[in-house]
Amino acid sequence: MHLVIFGLTMSSSWGNGHATLWRGLAKALVSRGHTVCFYEKDAPYYANTRDGWESPAGVRLRIYSNWEEVVAEARAELRDADLALTTSYCADGMAAARIMFDSAASIKAFYDLDTPITLDALRSGATIPYLPVEGLGAFDLVLSYTGGKALTALQSELGAHTVAPLYGWVDPEVHRPAAIREEFRSQLSYLGTFANDRQAALDKLFVQAARQRPEMRFAIGGAQYPEDFPWTQNIFFVRHLPPSLHSAFFCSSRMTLNVTREAMARYGFCPSGRLFEAAACGVPILTDVWEGLSTFFEPGVEIMAVQSTEDVLLTLSLTDRELGEIAAAANARVLACHTAMQRAIELEEICNAVSRNTAQCAVTA
Repeated sequence: MHLVIFGLTMSSSWGNGHATLWRGLAKALVSRGHTVCFYEKDAPYYANTRDGWESPAGVRLRIYSNWEEVVAEARAELRDADLALTTSYCADGMAAARIMFDSAASIKAFYDLDTPITLDALRSGATIPYLPVEGLGAFDLVLSYTGGKALTALQSELGAHTVAPLYGWVDPEVHRPAAIREEFRSQLSYLGTFANDRQAALDKLFVQAARQRPEMRFAIGGAQYPEDFPWTQNIFFVRHLPPSLHSAFFCSSRMTLNVTREAMARYGFCPSGRLFEAAACGVPILTDVWEGLSTFFEPGVEIMAVQSTEDVLLTLSLTDRELGEIAAAANARVLACHTAMQRAIELEEICNAVSRNTAQCAVTA
């Protein structure tokens, strides 16, 4: 297949979870004989924080300044596309969808990597700049990073016809066990961009635990943290970390915490990419609780589900052996079920099913 993708970013992981995902999936797709062209609109906050990632052979990253400079080129690219895809938070999502619909691309798709945010915005009456004004009915396929009831909502509220989940994944060549770095060492770490709708859970599951264990070192890594964040003397902050340092950050902590954004936790079936990254690094994981968690990891065996400060304090008292067993189980699960290669295969299967259905409809007609 030749894939043409109009997305948020592949060049910079600053403040977003999209870039790392696309790099891993594109690499996996290329290894299976496919080619990828990814259109990314340049932005100063990405231009100033490129990760030094170089696209492999078979992946073309096209960074452009304005839509007009690439529209003719993109139309030509779409003539050979087996899968044309625009995504949530694509800067020119509406315009990209229009030329996709006018193209000869075999499958015209939308991938929402932020489905709960999209649906909440829709219900509030807000304008969603990356969606066609008429909704999702014109797409042959709508993919969602979130499963469960979000899939039904995409159909009932946005008119999607064929929907399928494409959950998060990890590239185990990027995220893997690494040597401890003293500047990242901690008893408990948290890696994530600051978000207001995560703050209440982060305060309960991380900050309050740090306050009650002043003798322990805690570490936060991420971008966009405000000056009034409730820091304590034993919480150490590492400003934005490129993916090349994620493994060292995770592996330098005795365990790491995942906190899901409120909207995503409310819908369920929306695993953060950090879960898969930390598991691939062989680090014990604590996570908040949401519907569908056991679809991805078995609580109490592969992951530690926590709902209160007291739950976190109990995990901090576990022995190294107990933590090691949980980490090993999660590592085995992620390598078997949640890699970029697995998702590439799933995407192939989804596209093949759409193509078969389209062909059957043509014969019936």
